[in-house]
Amino acid sequence: MKYLITGGSGFVGQHLSKFLLNQGDEVIAIGLRPSQEVIRHEKFQYISADTSKPGIWQDAVNEAEAVINLAGKNIFKRWTESYKQLIYDSRILTTRNLVEALPENENRILLSASAVGYYGNRADEILTEDSKDGTDFLAKVARDWEAQALSAKKKRGRVVTARFGIVLGKGGGAIAKMVPAFKSFAGGPIGNGMQWFSWIHIEDLLCGLKFVAENNAIEGPVNFTSPNPVRNKEFAKTLGKVLRRPAMLSVPGFMIRLLMGEFGETLLSGQRAMPEKLLKHGFQFRFASLEDALGDLLAPEA
Repeated sequence: MKYLITGGSGFVGQHLSKFLLNQGDEVIAIGLRPSQEVIRHEKFQYISADTSKPGIWQDAVNEAEAVINLAGKNIFKRWTESYKQLIYDSRILTTRNLVEALPENENRILLSASAVGYYGNRADEILTEDSKDGTDFLAKVARDWEAQALSAKKKRGRVVTARFGIVLGKGGGAIAKMVPAFKSFAGGPIGNGMQWFSWIHIEDLLCGLKFVAENNAIEGPVNFTSPNPVRNKEFAKTLGKVLRRPAMLSVPGFMIRLLMGEFGETLLSGQRAMPEKLLKHGFQFRFASLEDALGDLLAPEA
């Protein structure tokens, strides 16, 4: 299959490109970086472009059988009003441009990223793809992001909105941000640690994306999370155990709010999301256990 990936120079995008190439697929990756030196493969093409703006990059959409939309500004920093607008626009405008570029009546698939932040802060409620949306900023972003992707249905395409949990993988993402503190004996829960942490191993994410792309029976929202979400306190304890470091130094909630502002409130909340659709359609997680996932990702290199 020939895939086009927006956000192709990002953490998930690079992992996904390598994975698909290893599976024998062709990949066109589009990213903001002027060039990329990571992937060299005869079936790989890289296009440098700002996908939030219309351009000649849209011509490549016609070449792909499946489009995977991962583009969007990183949310893991302090939010100013201008940066919040960038978070929003980078997702909505890219998706709008992709939909405009999709051909009519050719049964293409648009697999557009979203996030479990769609549900907002829901305490202990178990959240499936049928659960209602939340009311905070990230919930609004996810809701509008998905609505823009679902507009591709008017072109007779199949649309999946992939609600990602926290992606755990080597070389970036959440692991890269958390491990240094634990190795310095400064790791621990955030706030009271009782907020739910919906996570997924990068390998399960990649396999799940390909599984959905090739399964015509799956459409609409899909939670890409492990079937075993944990509380933040348990995540910190498990990470400390794998690293053989204590996980006792919690960061008080007021300090998180002071340092990170509105985004700090997001860190102190969480979602207990379940991958009901993936399980229903027979997807098998390789890393359903957090300890197994972290053990795999943090094992010493041979």
